[in-house]
Amino acid sequence: MSRFKPFVIVIKESRVMSVETAESTAAATDTGVVTKQQWKWTALAGMASYLDAGSIVALGSGLALFQDEMGLSGDAVGTLTAIGPNALGAAIGAFVGGRLGDKLGRKRIYQYDLLVYAAAILLIVFAANPAMLFAGTFFVGLAVGADVPTSLALVGEFSPAKARGRLMGLTQVTWNLGPVVVLLFAWAVSDLGLLGIRLVFLHLFLVALVTYGLRRGMTESAVWKSAAQSGQAAKARVRDLLSGPNLRALLYTGGIYLFWNLAAGTNGIFTPYMVKTLGAGSQATSVLLSCAGFALAIVGTVAIYMRLSDRGHRYRRAMWITGSVMQITAYALFLVLPFTLSTIVFNVFLFGIGQTMAGEGFYKTVSQELFPTMLRGTAQGISFGVARVFLGIWSFFVPSLASTGITTVAAFLTGCLLICGVIGLFMPNTAGKSLEQLERERATG
Repeated sequence: MSRFKPFVIVIKESRVMSVETAESTAAATDTGVVTKQQWKWTALAGMASYLDAGSIVALGSGLALFQDEMGLSGDAVGTLTAIGPNALGAAIGAFVGGRLGDKLGRKRIYQYDLLVYAAAILLIVFAANPAMLFAGTFFVGLAVGADVPTSLALVGEFSPAKARGRLMGLTQVTWNLGPVVVLLFAWAVSDLGLLGIRLVFLHLFLVALVTYGLRRGMTESAVWKSAAQSGQAAKARVRDLLSGPNLRALLYTGGIYLFWNLAAGTNGIFTPYMVKTLGAGSQATSVLLSCAGFALAIVGTVAIYMRLSDRGHRYRRAMWITGSVMQITAYALFLVLPFTLSTIVFNVFLFGIGQTMAGEGFYKTVSQELFPTMLRGTAQGISFGVARVFLGIWSFFVPSLASTGITTVAAFLTGCLLICGVIGLFMPNTAGKSLEQLERERATG
């Protein structure tokens, strides 16, 4: 039995959770059974992923329209994508939010950053000039960047040891659900042009307000509170991540997310833009293709990752190898086949399913397992932020490179996915172990 009693996070709906409910939740922590309450908490925390991905794809769906309406150059389009939720804005938010989440608590960050997000979305909705568009995009990125590492740490800390991958998988479902909703909405209002995209962003504003209201009833992570009360906060320093097991874990998770996110981020925000710009399909066709990719990711996450990730190390390794091969093949296709609708369909299928086994879901899970409580948000903020910085730099060049054809972009992304696949093969054996056990093993290992 753990030295510490299993923790419970209480969400006040009509009343505070009873002692009996708390005890049943504690029992679930040991058996791997997930209670209805834990599913609800995860879904609510996972809305950070919904808003993150939704804003990325909403911007991607409207890039060409904003460019035409406001006379933006190719460099300006690259800059817009580089400063927003897909890249630099999110990076800055993650660096700051992840650290503050460890120092001040999860709740203070994941609750109030949604107000910043909502205000920034309104700037985009009513953007009458490039300045409003750029400012709104940057602050949206800042808000989601701060929210993601703290919300994921929260999920990791209340998850049963043998269901952590399952619950982290649910946050990945919400990440992909955001784009599906956004893209279907964008397709439905495609005849309205830029007005339709403004309506898409308005939907994100409403979702953020509803999520903010629901999160107000959440309490602080009991695991974080226990660590804070024991004095671990004073002992946890950022430089502790720069040596020993923590450094190896940071390089591992950071390497995976950096190279995978370069491909996934380009896929998410630039697919509609490239399909339309390179003449492979219309605006509506490009949106539906992107939507299909995210829908496949939902199916794959539920059917594969959430079912197998907690069964043991060999299952995770088998998923990783399979998923990596599929994703590498997805972009290698563009090196040998023309950029036509049929080739894009194969790319969408292979990348959509492959990423569920060797992508962000895995990164989210192991990022909770490899770091001590008072450095968990900081570490994920660093790995998340660094990846988004590099994606921002890369995003600046994508429009110009894509305007001459898909080959250069595809070659770069194929290489990134190959590197990511190799790094992932060195995965530690963490499946099914409690956070306390993992922290103890890594402290003595």
